[in-house]
Amino acid sequence: MTPLLKRLTSAPTAAIAAALLLAACASQPLTELSVDVPPGVRDARGRFAEIYCRVLEEHGTALPDYRPCTEALSPVVRPPAGTGRPVELGPSKLRLVVAAVPGIGYACVSKWLQDTGDELAHIRRFGYDMSAIEVDALSGTAANAARIRDALVALPEDAGPPRLVLLGYSKGTPDILEAIVRYPEIRRRIAAVISVAGAVRGSPVAEHASESEADLMRFFPGADCDAGDNEAVASLRPGVRNAWLAANPLPADLRYYSVVTLPGHARVSRALVPTYKTLAKVDPRNDGQVIYSDQIVPGSVLLGFVNADHWAVALPIDRSHAVIGSLFVNHNDYPREALLEAVLRFVEEDITLSQTGGAAMSQGHEADASKTH
Repeated sequence: MTPLLKRLTSAPTAAIAAALLLAACASQPLTELSVDVPPGVRDARGRFAEIYCRVLEEHGTALPDYRPCTEALSPVVRPPAGTGRPVELGPSKLRLVVAAVPGIGYACVSKWLQDTGDELAHIRRFGYDMSAIEVDALSGTAANAARIRDALVALPEDAGPPRLVLLGYSKGTPDILEAIVRYPEIRRRIAAVISVAGAVRGSPVAEHASESEADLMRFFPGADCDAGDNEAVASLRPGVRNAWLAANPLPADLRYYSVVTLPGHARVSRALVPTYKTLAKVDPRNDGQVIYSDQIVPGSVLLGFVNADHWAVALPIDRSHAVIGSLFVNHNDYPREALLEAVLRFVEEDITLSQTGGAAMSQGHEADASKTH
């Protein structure tokens, strides 16, 4: 393997091309993980677990990649208790609409992925909807923020309260955060912002990657992407992201939710083990691309730590490429449909309780955000 390909596998991307050439030896597995919740973040893991577990029990067994709740959530030490309240599994009353922003390089690999839209079909059963916002695969956050702004402005406005939920995966999260800061005119259209495995504070693996290496994704089989402004990797370096967050407080009039990927070592696919080990030198609590604490949006509601690596939570690789899945992306199976349903049900409940004056009740037995777990 050439040094160039070795470095490319360290890039925080959805590019499978170089990673598929890797197989890695196993290290000692992790059992329970101790996690910290940053100050100012509301820890709602107890309530979210109640919702997610109920969704898995009632709907998950009929969906692909089912696993019980104890395996779907990360093995963290002393998770907070739930509220004990009933979980509503009927049709959505708010009829939230998700606008998803993908991660770096997605447009280059999307045709190869052959995503059948299982998540969309599932949530539509309950009155939710979802579409994707097309952003540049290899551009930085500023360029993609403008693409997000243009997409939202082009949408017809709802007559009532906003129903639009922006959902960012990986680099899609900082793209969204930059959009809502740069373009305040779009905020009135947004009901909530959800981060899933978001590279909120970047990733140390971006320090060892270059734009020219990421640019190789344009030659992926079936790729339909261009170089953009060639700033995608640079925009994911921790110094860049932390400086941006320090200079740009997030608007207080929006709701933010964080879903963090924190797999036990046994749930990290072979293709991600090299970057998992690289990040482990900084913090072993990572998903193979991003450290867990760097995924939490400041001032957000923390929904949960899910037992999936960076690709498994969003990219259905093994469903369309079984051989690659079994050999290299061997822990790509995850109940993504049930997870998305649970996230939307939590967000809907949280919005509804706040509108009816029940925000205090919504916290129930949730742990104080300033405590360490």
